[in-house]
Amino acid sequence: MINTQSTQTPAPAGHPAGRASLRATKSQRQTLFATGMGNALEWYDWGIYSAFAIYFATEVFNPKDPLAALLGAMAVFAVGFVARPVGGFLFGWMADRLGRRASMISTVGLASFGSLLIALVPTYNAAGAWAAAVLLTARLLQGLAHGGEMPSAQTYIAESAPAERRGLWSSLIYVSGTAGIVIGLLFGFILNSLLSKQDMQAWGWRIPFIIGALLGLYTLIARSRMKETAAFTEAQATVREPMWPEIRRNWRSALRVIGLGVGGTVCYYVWSVSAVQQAVIIHKMDQGTALLASVLSNVVLIISLPLWGKFSDRFGRRAGLLIGTGAPILLFPLLVNTVGQNFWSLFLPATAILVLMGATLSITPAVFAELFPTRIRTVGVAVPYAVSVAIFGGTAPYLQSWANAALGPVAFTAYVVVLLAISTAVAWKLPETKGKNLSE
Repeated sequence: MINTQSTQTPAPAGHPAGRASLRATKSQRQTLFATGMGNALEWYDWGIYSAFAIYFATEVFNPKDPLAALLGAMAVFAVGFVARPVGGFLFGWMADRLGRRASMISTVGLASFGSLLIALVPTYNAAGAWAAAVLLTARLLQGLAHGGEMPSAQTYIAESAPAERRGLWSSLIYVSGTAGIVIGLLFGFILNSLLSKQDMQAWGWRIPFIIGALLGLYTLIARSRMKETAAFTEAQATVREPMWPEIRRNWRSALRVIGLGVGGTVCYYVWSVSAVQQAVIIHKMDQGTALLASVLSNVVLIISLPLWGKFSDRFGRRAGLLIGTGAPILLFPLLVNTVGQNFWSLFLPATAILVLMGATLSITPAVFAELFPTRIRTVGVAVPYAVSVAIFGGTAPYLQSWANAALGPVAFTAYVVVLLAISTAVAWKLPETKGKNLSE
């Protein structure tokens, strides 16, 4: 468990230099819980879509061609990412102009509505092509929301943390996010155990999306009680100048965000999001076995994240980034070929890759926040991060499925290795930002 207690007098909630702990006050616990819940729901949305696509693909798309239906569902998954840069700019601008709190309330509300739409989407037999249109609309709405959710939450946590423990606190973002994926996969495992395949395809796959919509409503209410960060409040008290000149001055930081994101995004989606689908379709692994292996590997990742966060607070951000992007370059080609039909063949390689990637994932919020000044911190991160995720993360499941069928697994493996090499090179050139004052 993360030890966030402090011996010093708590600072106001969200103060960038404050020593207040997550457990200092009831208000802080509620605020940080609401932040984590919204972030977890974003990842839950993407995770359950990928995990349950096997069931609803032939319900929403033409059931006469199951492979084409699955590829159609994965194409909609990818299209949802196209909206992320737009959402990143829209909600990033809102966060930097109107406040982190306003943006985080808006994103969780929109994402919750998208989950409700997916839960209620008509079948292909009932509505024809309109079924896919409703699904596409829902994913685009979620893409808009998710484009702004994570950058806003990252900024909020980074600005709230004591400078000397910002890496540790920032690990909470991926702890909550990965927990969202785990919860989604657990729903899949439980439903797969309780319901027949016919029931899962007919109506069982809708249950996780209904739950996501309800949890989103709860989080919306919780976030309405949040307090704004002191860093934003202090920045608003100064003379407000146009944002575009400052954004242009920080173009190198934007490129660094993209460069750091490309390799980790694809590798993470392969082993944490689409691993179940690939294990079942390509290697004929039992659905329940694949879900359990993926759940447990993500649980191990969650445990490792705070440790990596503390590591970066002691040894610096660059060290963690180099481990998290460099080590998978060597292991990915070896471990991707070990996946077979049994539990261990997925659990062991997924755990090895994800734990090593945790060195980068745990500190991404801190690193990104430390690259930008307060006035453009959210939008400065949101747009390039969303572009990186949209182009590389959103297309990963579809590209993996297509490449394995058309070109063989070697081609996709080479693609991932090249992207990881790019991220490692960017990390090597990155200036050390540990302990930077975020009030600047």
